[in-house]
Amino acid sequence: MKAPEELTFREAMAELERTVVALEGNTLELEDSLARYERGVALIRSLRTRLDSAQQRIDVLMGELDASQDDETQDTTLS
Repeated sequence: MKAPEELTFREAMAELERTVVALEGNTLELEDSLARYERGVALIRSLRTRLDSAQQRIDVLMGELDASQDDETQDTTLS
């Protein structure tokens, strides 16, 4: 089993969805439930870190776009 960081975002989301379905099914033994839950938490942490990183990158890019506009082309109206 790959570490969550080694999975693509889509793979990690799919595994998390399968984990949730398995846990909601209430058919797993206690030990299996705990192991799946721990894996789910690790997947969530990895996904959240990636989303935070993507948001930071977007913020930086948007800041660069705003900085590249000069005062004449910037919309300074309040709406």
